[in-house]
Parts: sequence; C-alpha cells; structure tokens
Amino acid sequence: MNSPQTDLFIDKGYLRLEGFHPKKHVAGVRQKLLDELKRMKALPGGKSPLGSLQRLPVFQQIGKLSALVKVPGLHATLVTPGLIEYVTRLGGRTPAVQDTQLLLSPPQQGASTLEGLNWHVDISAKPQGPLPGVQAFFLIDDVAPGGGATLALAGSHRVDTPGRPSASRLRETLKTSASIEQSLQQLDIDIVEMSGRAGDVFLMDLRLLHTPSVNATKNVRMMATARCFFDA
Repeated sequence: MNSPQTDLFIDKGYLRLEGFHPKKHVAGVRQKLLDELKRMKALPGGKSPLGSLQRLPVFQQIGKLSALVKVPGLHATLVTPGLIEYVTRLGGRTPAVQDTQLLLSPPQQGASTLEGLNWHVDISAKPQGPLPGVQAFFLIDDVAPGGGATLALAGSHRVDTPGRPSASRLRETLKTSASIEQSLQQLDIDIVEMSGRAGDVFLMDLRLLHTPSVNATKNVRMMATARCFFDA
C-alpha cells in the first residue's frame, strides 16, 4: 500500500483494489454459485425457493437469496493473508475478522434508481474517533453499473467534523433531494458504486453510509463481504 492510497482512505473512507484477487482465484467460487443456483432452479414440483423471491421487497430478495446458498471455503478463498495485511496497515493493528457473507441479488429487480434506498451504517462510531473497522466487499463475478452492487457515500464518515456537513443535513438531503447525486456533490460527498471485474475488492471505513442497490441487469449479482473490527 502506498501513501496516496492511505490518504484517499482517510479522506474518502474507501479504497478500490482492482484485480486484488486474480480472476481465476475467484472462478471456483463463481462456478459453485452458478451450480447451486442451477440446482435450486431445477427442483421438481415447483419447489424451487427462487420462485418466491419476486414476491418479496427488492432488498429482502437479497437477504433471502444470499441465505439460501452455501459455498464451502468461501471465507478462506477471499479473506487471504494479503487482505488482512492491507486492513492491518489501514488500522495500525491486527483486526478481528467476522465470517464472510454472500451478497447475491436476483436479476432484473427493476429500474436502477437512487430513490428509496436503505442508507445505513453497521456500527455507531464517532467521526472524530479512531478507525473502528473496515468492511471488505469482494466481486466474485463481473458486476456492471446498475447491476446491484453496493453503493457507498464517500466522505460520509467525516460528517459533524470541522469543514464537513452535519449528519442531519446529509440525512435530509438523502430523503428530500430531487437530484441526490448533484446535491451530495455540493456537500463534497460522492456516490461510489462497487461495480467492476471479478477479483476486485473494495475496502470501506465502517462509518461510511452504504446501501444495497437495485439489480437492473439480466445477471445475478455475485459479491461477498467480511467485516474487520479493531479494538478500541
């Protein structure tokens, strides 16, 4: 890791590591996912659990599908010593790492949109405090723009600090703005879409607001995530 990367992470709250895992390294996980989805789709007598997904709200579809599929060896394949070393450098100490979870989105969930999204943080931590942890997002397959990738608000981890917008103003912008992306840029906050190629990895400050997004493509969104926590 070089100094510009560290500076970007401190300022914006994320890093994109293109090709961190070679494509062939994640190809086995991708194939296992495809095989399992094909198996579930082919269950006889209308017993496929995939058929009921469309009746759920869009973001519940993601949780349901991700819980249905199991891939042995997922964590060891994605959370490598090299990844832990990267996270350790960002935090200045070795993290405690939770088990890796799949993030799968059914295809053709609807039109891609920035409205009605579920912006949230996974933990409560002060912007002025030390880095509480890093969340890693892994692309198991290519994910196109509008393909259901996680969205994050770069710079949102610095709200309520000198020269930055307040948390309440940011929340109000997300709720009421007719042009969210333009309004966020006025607050020096950018939307990061974690799309890209299989093997890419995004590292995100756990204080960053983020959300699932709508998969408007014909392909299943195949990602995974692991949270790395630092002791206070």
